[in-house]
Amino acid sequence: MTRVLLTQQAAETIGPALAALPVTPVILDGHVDDIEVAWGSSDLFRSREATRRFFGATTRSPTLRWVQVSGAGTDDPVFRRLLDNGVTLTTSHVTGPPIAEYVLRAVLDWFQDAEAWREAIRKRQWVDHEFREVLGSTWLVIGMGSIGWEVSLRARAFGAHVIGSRRRPAGDEPVDELISPEQVAEVLPRADVVVLALPAMPSTVGLVDEAFLGRMKPGSVLVNVARGSLVDEPALLAALDRGAPAGALLDVAATEPPPGDSPLWAHPGVVLTPHSSGLGLDRHARAAAFFVENLQRYLGGEPLRNVVAADETFA
Repeated sequence: MTRVLLTQQAAETIGPALAALPVTPVILDGHVDDIEVAWGSSDLFRSREATRRFFGATTRSPTLRWVQVSGAGTDDPVFRRLLDNGVTLTTSHVTGPPIAEYVLRAVLDWFQDAEAWREAIRKRQWVDHEFREVLGSTWLVIGMGSIGWEVSLRARAFGAHVIGSRRRPAGDEPVDELISPEQVAEVLPRADVVVLALPAMPSTVGLVDEAFLGRMKPGSVLVNVARGSLVDEPALLAALDRGAPAGALLDVAATEPPPGDSPLWAHPGVVLTPHSSGLGLDRHARAAAFFVENLQRYLGGEPLRNVVAADETFA
């Protein structure tokens, strides 16, 4: 019987499926040994202690063969340790849809200056204003993994012209133009919206620097749903003061949470949210279904889906 490490909540969620498979659930709250498979479900990350115990058990286990996590990012050094130990790492990419919805909402909110409506309502004033449309705008989506893919689908549905940037093109990306990372600087001046949806890697940390920002269009918007380390925050604040870009919609920051005296909290060009764009309620069911599918593949000796390559982690 294959011993599978998971939380109590995760075990209860997929209990019937586990009962039909030749596996033995190992609950994280109990004694952990001889595990072969581990599932890092979303509920695990609500507790620092549970997260510590989970990754402590997985990085120490000599029998572990495969770990699946529910998040999209694998830039934490613990994932490198797992890969160095010969463990196969997979992700479920279940946060793409809610993150994409967050991006569209955030851009629409900015384009429409929705806060002006909310302020008028608070004051019981019947005041209208004109606003910018997504239709006909140009979006540059940097990173065409599951998140960038979902963002592009939705932006095009609103009538935007989408340019996608990807290191390894698949050929069926839902974009109007597909470019390489080396071409990003060339197209930046065309983009009304720039979305960062790529992993933090040595080649991407500090990507949005003074030179990058200097090529952005006046009045444009930067959206970061990737990692705060991709952006030079002092350079971004200086660029916002110059109006190019005009706004920065940030769900991540270099330090989370930012210090209380960080200008990010109060700058009029910044909309800051607490790294929560992926918290759509339906992600739990999607993650459970995907883990069960991959577990069936593992037990049957079939290739696993969404295997993380070593060069996709932070080295």
